[in-house]
Amino acid sequence: MTQYAWVLEVRPGYEEEYVRRHQEIWPEMVEALISAGIRNYSIFRHGLTLFGYFETDDIEKTQKYLANDETNRRWSEWMDPIMKVDIDPGTDFPYLLPLQWHME
Repeated sequence: MTQYAWVLEVRPGYEEEYVRRHQEIWPEMVEALISAGIRNYSIFRHGLTLFGYFETDDIEKTQKYLANDETNRRWSEWMDPIMKVDIDPGTDFPYLLPLQWHME
């Protein structure tokens, strides 16, 4: 299992709405993430900065699945007004952070 991370932002004034939407995450969105091969997914927030961490066996398969998934498209559209997301045009997925160090 390979580890991945991303950094995104909540738009100012939408911090509580971001929390609320994730407390009420659509079950079908969770299923889409699982079907995409994502496991051990966590999102942390510091101020407006979001840090996401997840694991998957095949990042290209994960990215392709989510890029073509209708539920993920609807979720992304619903979250767009409250988040700043930089998408990597080469993957149609948020830019991933390069791993610098890992302790097992």
